[in-house]
Amino acid sequence: MKATLKRVTPEPLWNAARDAVVFTRNIPELSSAYLHPWRRQSMARLAALKDKYRGRRCFIIGNGPSLRQTDVFPLRNEFTFGMNRVYLAFERWGFRTSFLVSVNDLVIEQCVDDFLALDMPRFFSWRSRKYFQPALHRSSELTTANPDAHSSRLPTFLYATYGAPTFARDARFRLWEGATVTYVCLQLAFHMGFAEAILIGVDHSFATKGQPNKTVVSDGDDPNHFDARYFGKGFRWQLPDLDTSEQAYLLARYAWEQDGRRVLDATIGGKLTIFPKVQYDRLF
Repeated sequence: MKATLKRVTPEPLWNAARDAVVFTRNIPELSSAYLHPWRRQSMARLAALKDKYRGRRCFIIGNGPSLRQTDVFPLRNEFTFGMNRVYLAFERWGFRTSFLVSVNDLVIEQCVDDFLALDMPRFFSWRSRKYFQPALHRSSELTTANPDAHSSRLPTFLYATYGAPTFARDARFRLWEGATVTYVCLQLAFHMGFAEAILIGVDHSFATKGQPNKTVVSDGDDPNHFDARYFGKGFRWQLPDLDTSEQAYLLARYAWEQDGRRVLDATIGGKLTIFPKVQYDRLF
């Protein structure tokens, strides 16, 4: 029925109806997204990060197979955003990313213990707080009198949503996920003031095919990421929605360029065509 309605409804009208439904579903979350103590602390930390790195450059590290062909050693002295299970590479690399971001419910639910064990600034969707609550309630850091105090154990919660496409220039408020955590990283990097964001490992291509956003269970080694364990056997994950991701990337390119900044794509063999390409080994 949904597929039939989408086929006979003009795209602008369909998108407006979809966004209205998403907004309605988000209404119960609105008050907690701005008033809950955890979110108030998160908003204070995000305020402290606003334009903190103005004029600097950063690398946003995707988790595609091309990462195995990329010499990441020069990145040890750069500002880097890692996503989801990038930590599987930390031991091999000999360094950690500057930040870690994850907003997908399935990833967070299955990897929450790994995320909590990381001693680094981490950003997660406010929607996923239910997976963190048991451990965080045991942490005395939740009762700190200074919400601006740095806590490497306490994550920063982002009010990330599925609908109403937009590019957030201030990450304290609502962010659209754009069907990819890479887009969330682009919004965070913009918020932090970086003048240049360089993508690597964003292959924008998946060996596994199927209906976008459909939840599937991996039946073996993962062919879509840099590590076979990434979404290994038994892991539940959602098939990519590359079309929606491209819409999001277009919004990101416009926002960055409008502000006199830029996003470059240094992914080796990447299929994404939204951002200007640059040769990775010429960046250092």
